[in-house]
Amino acid sequence: MRTVLRASLRIHARRYVAAAIVVIASVAFVVVIGVLTSGARAGLMEKSGAPYRGADYVVDAPVDGPQRGPSCCPGTLDTSDAIALVERLGENASGLGRVDLPAHREGGAPLGSGDFRGETTVGPIAAAEDLRWQKLVSGRFPARTGEAVMHVWDAQAQEVAVGDRIRVGEGATATDLEVVGLVESPTTWTQAAVYVTWPQYLQWRDSPTWHVGSVAVRGDVGQLPEGMTVQPVAEYVSEGLAGLNNDVDAFALMLLLFAGVALVVSVLVVANTFSILFAQRLRDFALLRCVGATRRQVLGSVRREAAAVGVLASLTGTLVGVGLGYGLLPLINTLAPTTPMGVPALPVPWLLGGLAVGLLVTMVASWLPTRRVVRVSPLAALRPEAAVDVHTATGRARLALAALLLVAGLALLGMAMIGDSTVVMLAGGASVFTGVLLFGPVLVPRLVRVTGALLGPGGRLATENAVRNPRRTATTTAALLVGVTLTTAVLTGMATWRAAMDEVSDRHLPIDAALISLDEPLTTDLLDQVRRTPGVEQAIAVNGAVARVTGFDNPIPVLTAPDAAQVARDGGAFAQGVEPGTIRLDLGSFVDPSIRPGDRVTVSVGDRQAQLRVISLGSGQTGVVAPETLAQLTDTPEPHVIWVRAAPGVDSLQLVDDLDGLADAAGAEVEDALQARAAGNRELDILTWSVLGLLGISVAIALIGIANTLGLSVLERAREHAMLRALGLTRRQLRRMLAAEAALLSVVATLLGTTIGVGFAWVGYETFVKRALTRATMHIPWPSLAAVVLIAALAGLLAAVLPARRAARVTPAAGLSLD
Repeated sequence: MRTVLRASLRIHARRYVAAAIVVIASVAFVVVIGVLTSGARAGLMEKSGAPYRGADYVVDAPVDGPQRGPSCCPGTLDTSDAIALVERLGENASGLGRVDLPAHREGGAPLGSGDFRGETTVGPIAAAEDLRWQKLVSGRFPARTGEAVMHVWDAQAQEVAVGDRIRVGEGATATDLEVVGLVESPTTWTQAAVYVTWPQYLQWRDSPTWHVGSVAVRGDVGQLPEGMTVQPVAEYVSEGLAGLNNDVDAFALMLLLFAGVALVVSVLVVANTFSILFAQRLRDFALLRCVGATRRQVLGSVRREAAAVGVLASLTGTLVGVGLGYGLLPLINTLAPTTPMGVPALPVPWLLGGLAVGLLVTMVASWLPTRRVVRVSPLAALRPEAAVDVHTATGRARLALAALLLVAGLALLGMAMIGDSTVVMLAGGASVFTGVLLFGPVLVPRLVRVTGALLGPGGRLATENAVRNPRRTATTTAALLVGVTLTTAVLTGMATWRAAMDEVSDRHLPIDAALISLDEPLTTDLLDQVRRTPGVEQAIAVNGAVARVTGFDNPIPVLTAPDAAQVARDGGAFAQGVEPGTIRLDLGSFVDPSIRPGDRVTVSVGDRQAQLRVISLGSGQTGVVAPETLAQLTDTPEPHVIWVRAAPGVDSLQLVDDLDGLADAAGAEVEDALQARAAGNRELDILTWSVLGLLGISVAIALIGIANTLGLSVLERAREHAMLRALGLTRRQLRRMLAAEAALLSVVATLLGTTIGVGFAWVGYETFVKRALTRATMHIPWPSLAAVVLIAALAGLLAAVLPARRAARVTPAAGLSLD
C-alpha cells in the first residue's frame, strides 16, 4: 500500500492542490488572527499601556477595597506605602502619579493661561531607561534633581525651550528646574506637563494633590502591604480597556468568534473538496478492492494521503500566515493612521496552533469522505451522490434534527436576550446556524432555482448544473454562508456599537473645542479668525457672565446658548430645556466631589447671587442656565466663550494647536474635547480594522471553496461539457454558463448569510450591547451590506475564471474520449 500511496500522491497531485490551498488558507487564517490580535494589543500597549512598558507587573489599589489614597484622588495608593514600595524596589519600580503646583518662568511670569494660569502638573519619570514610557523628542532625560523634561505640547504653548528654567512650587518647596528635554506622552493616563526624577517628585509629597496612582514593577514584586494588589501588565491593561466598555472584553469576544469561524469554514470547505476528490476516484478504489486490498488497507491509504497533504499544507500555511499578518499591520496603519497597530513578537503559540488546526481540519474533514469510500462495493461505478430525499429515513432524520436545532437555538437566543448571557447567546447562535446548514440540501437548491429564474432561459442550464447535486451545492455555499453571516453580524454590530459610543461621546462631550476668556469679552474679529481656521466646520460666540460657583476654585463662565444646536454634537440638547432656577454643569470639572445632581450651589456675579439646582452633563468649565436666570445675574451678558465644531476627518491635534495660537493671542484658553473623543475611539478603531482584515480572509477561504468545487466539477463533468460543445455550445457560452453557476452560488449564500447575520446582530445588540450602553439603538449599515453582496457576487465570478478557461480549452473530441 506504500506504493499505492506514493503513486496516488503523484498522480493526483494536481487535484490535491485544491485541498492543500484550502488548508493553507485555513492555517494562514489562524496565524493571521494571532498576528493581528497581537499587533492590536501591542498597539494598545504602545498607547494606553505605555506607562507600563518594560514592566512585568502593576501594583494598584483594589477597586472594591477601602479608599486609602489622598483626599484629592480616591482610588489611588496610600502615600506612605507607595513611597516605601518604590524606595524598596529602586530602579525596578516606576511610580505613576502627578501633582498640581504653582509654576513661573525664571523671570517671574506665570506659566499657563486662563484658569490654569500660574499652574502646571508635575509627574515622576522612571530611573530605569526601559521603564520610561515618555518618548524623547529633543534634548535628554533628567539625571538629577534640578532638571526636568516638558511635554512638547505644553512647551510650545508656553514658549519654553530646552535650556530654559522654570520655578515650580511655592514657599519652602519652590524649586528652580532646568528644562533639559522635550517629550511626548502616548497616553492620557498619568500624563503631566513636566516630568522630574523620583527624588525630585518626593519633594512635593505634602502637597494636597500629590499622589501615586499605580506602580510599574520590573521583576519580582515581593511582599505587599495591605491595600495593594498586583497584576501582570497585559492583564491589567486589558481589564482597564474592558472597563471602558462596562467590562465587555471586545478582543476576547473577537478571538472566540474568529477561532470558531476558522474551524467551521475550513472544515466545510476541505470536507467538500475531499468529498469531490474521493468521488472522482471511486473507480480506482473499487479496482483496488477487486485485486485484493481490504477495506482497512484502502481506508488507511486514503487517510495517510490526507495526513500528508495536511502536514505539507499546514507548514506552508504557517509561513503564508506570518507573511500576510505582518504585511497587513503596516497596511492597516497606512489606511488608518490614527489606529495604532504595533509590531508584535512572533506569536509562537498561534503558529503551533495553526499547525495543529491544519492537521485537525484535514483529518476531520477527510473522515466522512474516506468512510464513504469503503462502503461502496468493489463493482460500483463512479456515480453522483443521491440527493437528500425527505421521504427516506435519512432525509426525515436530517430534517427532524434540523428542526430541533432551530427550535432549541431560538429558545436559547430568547433566554440570552432575557438573561444578558453571552455564552447562552453563542450556544443559541451555533444551534440555529447548524440547523440552517442541515436544512441546506433542501433550502439552498430551492433558493438557487428562484434566483436562477431571474436570469431567464440563458441561465437555466447553469441553474440545473448548480442544483444537480443538492448536498454538494449546500456544502459549497455553506462556507461562504458562514463568512457572510459573520461579516454581516460583525459589520452591523460594529455600526451599532460605534453609533452608541458616538451617542455617549456626544452627550458627555457635546462641544469639540471652546475658547474661554475670563478677563475680557471675546471679539467678533476672533470669532471670524476661528471660523476661517482650517478644520473648523462651525463656530459661535456664546453670551454670558463670569461667575463664582460653589465647588469651583476659580470663576467660570455662566451662559445661555439658544444657538447651541449649530455646533453641539448632541444637537444642542445639553443647552436646551434648562429651567429657571437650575444650572447645567459638568460634574467632572468640580473640585468638590461631594456635590451631586440635585444639590444647590451658589452662583455669584458681582454683588448678585442665585441659589441654583445642579443638573449634570454640561460642557467642561462652563455653566449653562436659562435666559431668565442669566438676566437675574447680569444686565449686560457678553461673549466670554466661543464654541467650535470640528469638520469630519480633521487632524484634531493640528486644529487644537491652531486654536491655541489664536487663544493665546487673545488672552484666552482652549478647552479641548477632541483628544478625549479620539482616545475613546482608539480601541474601537483597532478592533474594527482587525475584524475587517479577518473577515476578508474568511470570505476569501469560502471563495476558494467555490473555486475548488467548480474546478473539480470541471474535471468530473468533462464528458458532459464536451457533449455540450459537440451540440453547438461555444467556448464563450460554456465560460458564461460556469460563471453564472458560480455567481448563483455566491449570491444565494450572500443574501441568505446577510439575512441571518442581521438577525444575529440584533440578538447581540439585545444581549450585550444594550447592557454595556443602555441608550444604544440598532443601526444597520445598509451601504456596507450592499457592498458585501456586490463583492461576494463579483468574487464568485472571479472564482469561476480559471475553471471556466480550463473547461473551454478541452476540445469536444478530447472530452468525449475521457474516461
